Amino acid sequence: MKKKLSALLLGTSLVMGLAACGGGDKDESKNTDNGGTTKTTETADAQKIYDQKCSSCHGGDMKGAMGPNLTKVGSKYSKDEILDILKNGKSGGMPAGLVTGDDAETMASWLAAKK
Repeated sequence: MKKKLSALLLGTSLVMGLAACGGGDKDESKNTDNGGTTKTTETADAQKIYDQKCSSCHGGDMKGAMGPNLTKVGSKYSKDEILDILKNGKSGGMPAGLVTGDDAETMASWLAAKK
């Protein structure tokens, strides 16, 4: 019984890990203000990126699962430190390059505001 449970947990972890690496479709979330101009809603973009790339390890509520709690990560790390972690990973399980380019900048700003 323990072998079956272990195999199930390992398989589930593998699937969740691979799901975190998926995505990559860039869907620009835009809204229009009363003046008729279009602006990117950075918070909505960051939440969408988080849901696609990060939630499988850090939990849908950011309170941690396999990865650490991120609800107050901005009080521990600066935007630049968070960006460095997103780009280069961190020993202990955070893979490098999971979020890149403009998405990494958006995520770093959003996470740095979590205090």
